[in-house]
Amino acid sequence: MSAPYLTRETGTIRKKWKGRFPVALLYPNTYPLAVSNLGFQLVYSLLNRQDRVVCERFVYPETPGPLRSLESARPLGDFPLVLGSISFEHDFFRLAGMLAAGGIEPYAAGRPQRVAPGTPLVVLGGAAVFMNPEPLAPFADLMVIGEAEPVLPDLVRELAPMVAEQAKRHHMHHALASRPGCYVPPLYRFSFSPTGVLDAIRHPATVPARVRKVVLERTGTASHSMQLSPDAELGMYMTELGRGCSRGCRFCAAGFIYRPPRLWSREAVVAALERRPQGVRRVGLLGMEMAESAVLDRIAGYLRDNNCSLSFSSLRADRISERLLCLLAASRLKSVAIAPDGCSERLRRLINKGLTERDLLQAARALVEAGIVHLKLYVMLGLPTETEEDLDEFIDLVHTLRERILPGGRKRGRVATITLSVNSFVPKPWTPFQYVSYGGLAPEAAMADRDGSRSVMALRQKIRYLRRGLKGIANLRFRADRPERVLQQAVFSRGDRRLAPVLLAMGSGGRSFRRAMREQGLDSWQYAIRPRQRDETMCWQILDHGIRAGYLWQEYQKAMQEQQTKPCDTARCRRCGVCNAFTAP
Repeated sequence: MSAPYLTRETGTIRKKWKGRFPVALLYPNTYPLAVSNLGFQLVYSLLNRQDRVVCERFVYPETPGPLRSLESARPLGDFPLVLGSISFEHDFFRLAGMLAAGGIEPYAAGRPQRVAPGTPLVVLGGAAVFMNPEPLAPFADLMVIGEAEPVLPDLVRELAPMVAEQAKRHHMHHALASRPGCYVPPLYRFSFSPTGVLDAIRHPATVPARVRKVVLERTGTASHSMQLSPDAELGMYMTELGRGCSRGCRFCAAGFIYRPPRLWSREAVVAALERRPQGVRRVGLLGMEMAESAVLDRIAGYLRDNNCSLSFSSLRADRISERLLCLLAASRLKSVAIAPDGCSERLRRLINKGLTERDLLQAARALVEAGIVHLKLYVMLGLPTETEEDLDEFIDLVHTLRERILPGGRKRGRVATITLSVNSFVPKPWTPFQYVSYGGLAPEAAMADRDGSRSVMALRQKIRYLRRGLKGIANLRFRADRPERVLQQAVFSRGDRRLAPVLLAMGSGGRSFRRAMREQGLDSWQYAIRPRQRDETMCWQILDHGIRAGYLWQEYQKAMQEQQTKPCDTARCRRCGVCNAFTAP
């Protein structure tokens, strides 16, 4: 599989093995997604900058067969250090399956004391890990909590001589537990009540009770694509504008786990753009929804002056300037996504989105007049307190939006298409909505829904309601997820260590999610639907994101009162506690 892909890839790093420390880097999904992931590319390049390290990539196989590295087709058993980069919950079971398929003992507790090829040290990281490490914790000797740049290069330099000297695994565990940003799951023991409430976390006195994340404070060059491929899911040169988001949307984990929000300087972004290979003109900017209009204008000017076309995943409806619209028109970009997220103005206040109906309508009209012919709208169903009145307001919004964009499309000779993406809301750790139930039921109803059927049915009924209300609108595409499938993500999102056998059964045994849960005596209710209490300790609180105790509950209460919270101003804001307590090493 690797040969056809790598013949079309630029930026591949191949090294001779002699005298070098071999590191395997796993991405638990297929090559097109792996090569589109900027974090995966970053780790691959960071490690290969070290002359004494040879890092090779493994991706989830598209067809049955042996698990081999992309660069040299070596088996996973040739590597004494195995790293895994995990961005999404739906990849958890694939990670477990890749370890098993590579002949590695999946559970850290079952690996021999000697760390060597075939019995490697397994280190996991990525956004999904530092949101909630616990579902994958039993598979890891070590987890990197935070961003790669401040931690990983020095960590690998320290590990190489340990492995060469045949240090015992448990000695390495204790030695690494005191490093910043390093969580060693085998040193911690969790106990739970029969309903899934965490009773206690036990650990040796020599290791920290909580592990503080580490982040990159600033950079001279923004992260950017270093491997490009026509097979990539996102076929463009990508550059990030910053990390985190100051808006504080109450459903969004990225807005909390990446605090403090950091916008890279214009100079850092331009430095990254100038490293694109010759002839590459299509540029994707990550983080446009958080960038200030003035910064976007300056970057838009650079792209225009250098004959680059622009692409991005989504755009905030209140951040569209004349200069940006001109660049979109010059880029011949035909599709743009806007995320109302909440169906009504009330719900957008509740989730702290900060967008009004006027913002959305003005943005849609301006984009179509700039030449956009395909407008995507993202909305969530199942938010707390959501009612049919909220859904009716969204139906009216789509009708009005359609009327507003018709003149611009007709003027250009092509009527714009609207694609509505309807997504079941999944409560995430480290957000004010970590306390609520999947499905949107009130707490009393959720407590009684032990088999999850009412929660799933409530979402299905709302999807049908929207579909009926929007039926007959010309050039509207309606796409909705399947709530019974999203339930799996909701379980993994707030899951704990007891899910590890479920993940392994799915990843290597071919079990369905429902069967694997049943075989382990677990149910979806305790993870996805059971409402959490104010004083409840969550298993992901083994991590320390710097957010002060009680803040997320306070934000949850503000949401229930439909009160908004202003965006973060890191120069002055001290509300959540991150800027008081957090300092990167």
